[in-house]
Amino acid sequence: MIRTKKAAIIAYIIVALVMLNMQGCGVKYSLSGGSIPEGMETYSVEIFENIAPFVSATLSQTFTEGLKDRVRTQSRLSQVNQDGDAIFSGVITNYAITPAAVEAGTDMAALNRLSITVKVKYVNRLDESGNSDFEESFTQFKEFRGEVSTQEMTLNQEIVEMLSEDVFNRAFNNW
Repeated sequence: MIRTKKAAIIAYIIVALVMLNMQGCGVKYSLSGGSIPEGMETYSVEIFENIAPFVSATLSQTFTEGLKDRVRTQSRLSQVNQDGDAIFSGVITNYAITPAAVEAGTDMAALNRLSITVKVKYVNRLDESGNSDFEESFTQFKEFRGEVSTQEMTLNQEIVEMLSEDVFNRAFNNW
């Protein structure tokens, strides 16, 4: 039993030393950061106006800030107020709540779906060919039970996180 404990301790020490050595060598395991074009240093995000027929009062600010935060935390780029090397602009075109499943024996929704669509224009000012620029719509949704009013802020935040990830991946990971 004593030998087993000693062997386990020695194994843990070896693993710890290997991990420390890898960190010291600069080895990093990360999928964030995308493939930011060489020479790109800044980005700007214009306010995304909400032009959807059904409007959520804070969605414009929530999405705009969510996209800024996504680029800031997942890249080495610095945010500037305008004229960044990468520019994101656009509008929120749809905000809809629809039934996703009907309760058996009734005409009431057992499950609802909140969908948000944003139309994003991305311009890489360093790419003179314009090949990396795009103008595209992105849609995401969350399903929920009960009244939307008690869950709306949380649902919006969760959908904004998914949308900002989609936009980031399209701009910097070519997905």
